[in-house]
Parts: sequence; C-alpha cells; structure tokens
Amino acid sequence: MLKSTAIAGGFAALSLGMAMPAMAADVAPAALIIAQGGLGDGAWNDTANAGFEAGLAKTGVEGRPIESKDVAAQGEEIMRRAADGGFGLVISLEWIHGEPMEKLAVDYPDANWVIMNQTRKGDNVASVVFAEHEGSYLAGALAAQVTTDTSIKGINEDAVIGVIGGVKAPGIDKFIVGYIQGAQAINPDIEVKVAYSDSFGDPAKGQQMAKAMFDEGADIVYQVAGGTGIGIIEAAKAAGHYAIGVDTDQDGMAPGSVLTSVLKRVDVAVENVIEAYAQGEFPGGEIMDFGLAQNGVALSDMNHTKDMIPAAYLEKVAQLEADIIAGKIDVWDVSSEGYPEFFK
Repeated sequence: MLKSTAIAGGFAALSLGMAMPAMAADVAPAALIIAQGGLGDGAWNDTANAGFEAGLAKTGVEGRPIESKDVAAQGEEIMRRAADGGFGLVISLEWIHGEPMEKLAVDYPDANWVIMNQTRKGDNVASVVFAEHEGSYLAGALAAQVTTDTSIKGINEDAVIGVIGGVKAPGIDKFIVGYIQGAQAINPDIEVKVAYSDSFGDPAKGQQMAKAMFDEGADIVYQVAGGTGIGIIEAAKAAGHYAIGVDTDQDGMAPGSVLTSVLKRVDVAVENVIEAYAQGEFPGGEIMDFGLAQNGVALSDMNHTKDMIPAAYLEKVAQLEADIIAGKIDVWDVSSEGYPEFFK
C-alpha cells in the first residue's frame, strides 16, 4: 500500500512497500503536492485536495497528497522523490515548483506532470491556468459599490477597501490587480489598500493586518492568503465589517461577515486531469484554461449577504461578467502582461 510518511528533513518520504492493488487501466499512482499553507487552509489546498480525492474515487486510481514543512525550498527534491517512488502523475499546487518541474520533466519522460497557475514547456507537462483576475475584477466591482453605501450595516462612507496577499508574486498579484481594476471601473478615485502577510499559514498575522486596515477606514478586505486568510475573516467578524473569501466558498466561515468569495475551481481542474490520466488521455504539452467563460472562476452565491446587497449592484456585476465573457472588457493579467502602471 502506498504510504506518505513525515521525516526529519521536513517532507514526505515516499515508499511503495507492499504490492499495490489493480488500478484503473493499471496506471501508476498519482501524487498531489500541497502548496504553502498546507491542508486545512480552507482555501486553495483544501479545494484542490477535494478534487483530487473525487478524481481518485471516480477512476480507481491510487494516490496520496504530499505535504512538506518547506515545500518552496524543497520543491525539486520532493518532486524527484515522487517520480523515483513510482508516481506516474505528479500534480503540484505550489507556484515556485514551475521551473524545477520543467527541468524534471525532461529527466522523467515517463511521468506526467501538472503545474498550476502558470505555463511550462514539455510534452509530458500540463499547465492549468485560471482567470483569477476575472473573478477578482467582479469582487472589486462589488466591493466598490458596497463600500460607500452606509445603509448597509458595517459600511462607512469612505471609498476605502483593502486586499491582503500571502506573498508578493505574480500568482498572487494576478488576483490583486484584477480586484483593483474592477474597483476602479466603478470608482476611479477609490483607495485600495494593499499588503502582504508573507505567509499562507498564519491566521493570527492575518487577523492583525486586517484589523489595521479596518482601523484605517477600510470596511471590506479581500483575502488572497490561504490559511492566513482565516484570520482576515475572523477580523471582519470581530470588527463588524466584511471580508472577501478566496478559492472556495468561504461565506459560511463567518455568515454575514463574508461579502462574497472568489471561487477558483481547482477541484474541477484536478479531477479532470486525473480522469484524463486514467483514460490514457493525459493533456501533456497543453494549456488548460479555466475562466469565467469556462465556469472556472466565479463569485459565490452569497447566500448570507445577497439579501442586504441592493439588486442594482448585483445587476451591475452580472453585466460586467457578461462583458468580460463577450470580450468587451479586457481584465489585466499580470501573469502574461506584466504589471500595469497603476500597480507599480
């Protein structure tokens, strides 16, 4: 049976131990390398792992998630051990793994590799990209409308909102720039406070940083910080203001205190990859796009807040979404276009 065991070096040592049972099409097992913040983040990692488990259950492929105490620094070693350990499909959720994966794919041509949120070369590498900037644009547009409407509980008259990212990197700034652009589409003079926690697993720090933003006049703070964001949501609840969740539907973490969540359906992407792999149709060398048009990103249903948001605001967001899908609005994508002047 396949095992994943923590060792002193801080990552999972992989072993094939006993003979494995027959699998779908007798394919080798799959590994999901968990990104910074780890399982239990209530966002990116947990959402991806849900899709991973669903894919394994649907196809009968064996597999395990792999966690590391220093997944960023040990990326190449973790991935190499996975390939040496007999995994035929290696999916990494960690942005920093892109470059070493591209190199390892050459050394292990019989393994299938998947990287998220960027594009990498290789006939045995599948790149999965999401239009996080599009979903974030809608969140920014909603926040910009709500932030000055004092008829809504917890909202002040100042046109000030915030966003806290886990680290300053293109993969995170893609969310942030889209959020700012959407907010400015509603109000060009809006102030968007931006900060980075430099951590994806520190809720206490997230709570402290969000409280500071609320104290400085923001009444809505978007969290793009994985597990750190749990503290941002807690701060919103404590302050009587609002957070915006990320990756998965986090509205229920603090019902009524999470304005909306920007859904990133990494679970669907991971499940699709596993199904293709099991069927012998791994999309090597391809770029898999998941945007608004593909239902790969979206705003949550806002079950706890929709009744308090004026219908006109929601209608505006719906129109913006339609315009983005139709190509009438070009949302800035940091990952392919670099940084815009308004964010430098």
